[in-house]
Amino acid sequence: MKNILLPTDFSENSLNAITYALNLFEESACNFYLLHVIKPNDIGLSDSPYLVSSLQVNEVYTQTAKTRLRDTINLITTTISTNKKHKFYAITDHNFLVESIRQQVREKKINMIVMGTKGASGLKKIIVGSNTGDVITKVHCNALVVPENATFKNLKEMAFPTDFSMLYNINVLQPVVNIIEKHAAAIRILNISRKDAVLHNDQIKNKELLEDYFSSLDHSFHFLTNSKVEDAVQCFVESRNIDMITMVAKNLNYFQHILFNSKIKKISYHTDVPFLVLH
Repeated sequence: MKNILLPTDFSENSLNAITYALNLFEESACNFYLLHVIKPNDIGLSDSPYLVSSLQVNEVYTQTAKTRLRDTINLITTTISTNKKHKFYAITDHNFLVESIRQQVREKKINMIVMGTKGASGLKKIIVGSNTGDVITKVHCNALVVPENATFKNLKEMAFPTDFSMLYNINVLQPVVNIIEKHAAAIRILNISRKDAVLHNDQIKNKELLEDYFSSLDHSFHFLTNSKVEDAVQCFVESRNIDMITMVAKNLNYFQHILFNSKIKKISYHTDVPFLVLH
């Protein structure tokens, strides 16, 4: 039984992420925990001159959230998921988002967090919103980021950008293997380097270990030369119609470039392709 955490703010974006998660785990037995976090500054207790008024405001926020969670679950079970092996639970919490999610991950033994993101917006063109960015970097749990324009389709190819600088733990990569096997997909291991760069001995060993680990699956290695990692990923995603990108969070060299580069201009994968972050 998988335990999946679905943080929601009741936006279309978060509903899209929930829908994607339900399709991704369509044939799996899962507990889905829908979590709505009411931040302290949402209620504005400090602005209330009377304690009773503050408590009343608190109660109104909580009851409204609980009602909307029940409505969301009803929508899901009547229009999206008819799988009897899917169980849904509503959770409201008064806390800061990251702390609340950390607590749920511990208590519910969460296997994966699935969150939506609106992609680039504003002058800075930030790929991942601050809330989602905080969760995937500060909560040590596998997280699937579902962009606003992503719609589930049968997974055929998953891209795995890496610089081969890390020795990956088998347990860390297991969720990728599970998804590949479940959907009969292929994994495309992508290395991006500057011109004339050559793999050193440790990188070669790590590459060989990955090759051995994925040997029983449909896999291939691809090497691109580009000074900008995000441009190379964009080219690769478009040329192969990649359905999902996955990375290990500790691979900071690639991770920062692909998800948190603030000067994106024509990078579209952040609005179309889900991103699986492994911890």
